[in-house]
Amino acid sequence: MTSKQEISIFWFRRDLRIDDNAGLYHSLKNNENVLPLFIFDTDILDRLENKKDKRVEFIHLALLELQKTISESGSSLLVLKGNTLEIFSDLIKKYTVKNIYTNTDYEPSALERDFKIDALAKKNDIAFYSFKDQVIFEKAEILKDDGLPYTVFTPFMRKWKAKLTSNYLKPYPTKKYISHFFKTNLIPIPTLKEIGFNQTGIKFSLPAVNEKLISGYHETRNFPATEGTSRLSVHLRFGTISIRQLASTAQSLNDQWLNELIWREFYMVILFHFPHVVTGSFKKQYDNIKWLNNEEQFERWCKGETGYPIVDAGMRELNATGFMHNRVRMITASFLVKHLLIDWRWGEAYFAEKLMDYDLSANNGGWQWAASSGCDAAPYFRVFSPDAQTLRFDSKFEYIRKWVPEFEELTYPQPIVDHKFARERVLATFKKALEKK
Repeated sequence: MTSKQEISIFWFRRDLRIDDNAGLYHSLKNNENVLPLFIFDTDILDRLENKKDKRVEFIHLALLELQKTISESGSSLLVLKGNTLEIFSDLIKKYTVKNIYTNTDYEPSALERDFKIDALAKKNDIAFYSFKDQVIFEKAEILKDDGLPYTVFTPFMRKWKAKLTSNYLKPYPTKKYISHFFKTNLIPIPTLKEIGFNQTGIKFSLPAVNEKLISGYHETRNFPATEGTSRLSVHLRFGTISIRQLASTAQSLNDQWLNELIWREFYMVILFHFPHVVTGSFKKQYDNIKWLNNEEQFERWCKGETGYPIVDAGMRELNATGFMHNRVRMITASFLVKHLLIDWRWGEAYFAEKLMDYDLSANNGGWQWAASSGCDAAPYFRVFSPDAQTLRFDSKFEYIRKWVPEFEELTYPQPIVDHKFARERVLATFKKALEKK
């Protein structure tokens, strides 16, 4: 009987890169024969109804890039599709697995999945290690003086910056130990079709940091017709770039851009400490709101046919590209919730299906901000006027003209609802709901 090969496993997830990867660094530094693994988890894939999902193709293309680097060391990335627990059970039967390494994911479903893998590892005398990689500060690292989590951004941001030292931004020199990968012939990565998905035509390129753009970010970030944002959010979401690299860049170039990275961590901390936000309002009294939830109006919002050009432009950009400018995200979300009185969860789910950079914590945080139900949210009586927002941020209609070229034609629909009427209605509805004990 031949003895099984002894390996350790590094499990790639939201960290699809070699360089400056915390868990991968520790796995390679401390072990020989590290098998790099990625799992297309059917528990996640089966929930995706659209089989032309841009995110799945993005991951697939990122894995092909990852494979190039790994193969140079005489190893191969192992990409499997299936139930995560079953895949790990099979690998434990095939090899003598010493350790499993990964980077921490903070979403409730991911924590539940990792708990099961950890239990399986313990049962088989395997060590399971999880490292902080996708954030600078995690879980309970930034707390108020009384030991409770922050629920207001500004003091969280101040504490975050006060705690930041160069040590937290130090990159992990992973490439130093790349020879420690498990030596094997190249294992073909399943095609997109074999995973059960179709090509969407997205273009993938490795992330590039535009320092000139980041330097001027505070001046350009609110204008959707301008190339004024970094477009790195999708790379941050899937870990094709390191948060330490971006925070270092932000610290030296633009404090406003650094604040955006801190907002991301703030919402992750909120999700970690207050998991009820996944299904309900952070401020629970907002669950008393009586939504109208008109399905026809929701459909028009989804398609970008509301008769408000700035709203329609945003929705059409999202549907076509999987991206929406952040200022326009606020405008479209506010419009759905406050003009149409449609439950923020409907909009959150639609964005979750369409956004390339979809991240549960940020998406939930943004929608609850717009609905005034979240922590440190816009007050309920703040109702964005789409026309006023257009005058401020797209006064020459450049963004609108790109996505809604017919907006000045007679064929363009009349506004779905009058702004003044909608504002009075939402104020009355929210006030009534919040007066309930």
